[in-house]
Amino acid sequence: MKTWFITGGSPGGFGMAYADVALERGDNVVLTARRPELLREWAEPHGDKVLVLPLDVTDTRQINEAVAAAERRFGGIDVLVNNAGRGWYGSVEGMDDAIVRKTFELNFFAVVAVLRAVLPGMRARRSGWIINMSSVAGLTGVGFGYYSAAKFAIEGITHVLREEVAALGIQVLAVEPGAFRTRAYAGFADEPVTESIEDYRPMLESVREFMVARDGTQPGDPYAAVRTVVAAIDEEKPPRQLVLGSAGYDAVVARMEGMLADIRAREDVSRGADFPEAPVN
Repeated sequence: MKTWFITGGSPGGFGMAYADVALERGDNVVLTARRPELLREWAEPHGDKVLVLPLDVTDTRQINEAVAAAERRFGGIDVLVNNAGRGWYGSVEGMDDAIVRKTFELNFFAVVAVLRAVLPGMRARRSGWIINMSSVAGLTGVGFGYYSAAKFAIEGITHVLREEVAALGIQVLAVEPGAFRTRAYAGFADEPVTESIEDYRPMLESVREFMVARDGTQPGDPYAAVRTVVAAIDEEKPPRQLVLGSAGYDAVVARMEGMLADIRAREDVSRGADFPEAPVN
């Protein structure tokens, strides 16, 4: 029996799906959210198997308190799901600097803070799983520039962390969902585009309209996705990353194949940047 620590537990999202699937397996769940009162009704039937905690993942003190509470209750954390995150509208040139920093605080620095709080216990037990919820945006760059940049950063830190902790019995997985039927798009209808540079406004309005129109009709099933992730970490040789959703898969494969073709087309240029090899006597 494992204990799961899940961030971003708002109803209707991936966090809740992870919690439900973990409970189906008979595991313990620590589900965190900025508004834990929304989870009380959900938690009641599960009794002592569930611990709901308040957590703003941008608050390091709250992170440490939540991790300590989870370890006191269940003795340790076996699986961390870094799920909390969201994006904001704005062009690379014109987005307000405060929103740029907020984007990275939530989608990158908070992820790092949570995993740093959980890792000491995993290292002590020489076991554990870290699941970082990235995005297709972290492999292809879609929609919001700074959100994509933060997810690219998640991909990088996940790759390096995986190498660092492998010898300690800890495994790390990056999960890259495409468009899934969560509540991720639900708030965009009430958020007008506030762009400082008019040249970019039509593009951003188009992105917003697309997301608002698609809310509730996204092709991805969050519960099917989570069951796929849970099955993957149970494999004898689990994957290093997992792209979820047909459209997301197609977009990532096209991006990677295009990138590889571009790099290979200039192999001579790349190799030509080395110092000349010394002649062999």
